[in-house]
Amino acid sequence: MIIDYSQITEESLMGFKGGNGQLDTRNFVDANNKIMMSRLKPGANIGYHSHDQNSEIIYILSGEGHFEYDDTTEKVKAGDVHYCPMGHSHAFYNDGTEDLAYFAIVGEHH
Repeated sequence: MIIDYSQITEESLMGFKGGNGQLDTRNFVDANNKIMMSRLKPGANIGYHSHDQNSEIIYILSGEGHFEYDDTTEKVKAGDVHYCPMGHSHAFYNDGTEDLAYFAIVGEHH
């Protein structure tokens, strides 16, 4: 199965998960996964949230930023992968002057 993100309408979300600023995202969603191609605008962040029933894998395509992950801070740049397992929490920040582009998969644990 091919997911063609050019055929998925992009949504612009403000303050995603209680964060600040703009997130532009194209999402494929089914009963088991949410697969996202997204851009976090400069200075924006995705608010701190828990993954109680799922996990998230984020591959950084371009830009730079950091995660607050449980009790740590992790800097990320293009080519890095951040993993938030089920039962853990994180927030995501764009520290750069350009969009922070990433590909993410949220897998549901049934």
